[in-house]
Amino acid sequence: MIPVHSNLEGRVAVIIGGSGVLCSKMASELARHGVKIAILNRTAESGKLVVDQITESGGTAISVVADVLDRASLEKAKDRIVEEFGGVDILINGAGGNHPDAITGPETYEEDAEGKSFFDLDERGFSTVFSSNFTGTFLVSQVFGKLLLQAKAPVILNFSSMSSYAPMTKVPAYSAAKASINNFTMWMAVHFAEAGLRVNAIAPGFFLTKQNRDLLLNEDGSYTPRSQKIITGTPMKRFGQPEDLLGTMLWLVDESYSGFVTGVTVPVDGGFMAYSGV
Repeated sequence: MIPVHSNLEGRVAVIIGGSGVLCSKMASELARHGVKIAILNRTAESGKLVVDQITESGGTAISVVADVLDRASLEKAKDRIVEEFGGVDILINGAGGNHPDAITGPETYEEDAEGKSFFDLDERGFSTVFSSNFTGTFLVSQVFGKLLLQAKAPVILNFSSMSSYAPMTKVPAYSAAKASINNFTMWMAVHFAEAGLRVNAIAPGFFLTKQNRDLLLNEDGSYTPRSQKIITGTPMKRFGQPEDLLGTMLWLVDESYSGFVTGVTVPVDGGFMAYSGV
């Protein structure tokens, strides 16, 4: 078990998309270190499940409904969090995902191939994916940024992806949005450096989540051809587990460990990015 970071005790973390497979584990881990947690989700029920797990373990957490693309709902959520906890120290931008309308069928263009080609992608689907992954991060950072600047050692932690470095086939909107996250993380880090707000990102490798399970596993639990490519390209020969992200998260949010670190995107990928394939 990771040693407790006593420096974090009493701080407040807002976790966007906090009911997801990865962010829910982050929320529970931060709560174990004494951080008060605000789970922001589009649905109250999914957020409440995480809150119940945290409170049953002795932590402090609330679930707040908000849409990352609706500034009014974010402002309302911010007011609720201030009322409950008094301020915000940590912001984790974990919302995002993909949509079938922004995914091609074949990996490369073939005339008359089965599934959607690049030319069949729906503009609204493309925009939705880009917005949920990038514009949402921008809006959330704007809404909570002024609160963060009032904190002693504020930090923003964004969510990137392996696809930000070299775009994965089939998912052009998602890949473009995650590349934008890397760039935006660096931009914000510079913009707020003298104000004391650190901004970094985590780029998870390939983790099994609710969103990608059908792409990566067959009905019998065996690997799909896409999964087999991933495992072949991952030197550690496995998918990541949510727990694999926790040490990196704690390092980046605790200024006693990473006080001079800002503007970086840290891969947690089992060596995927380092491997050339030969």
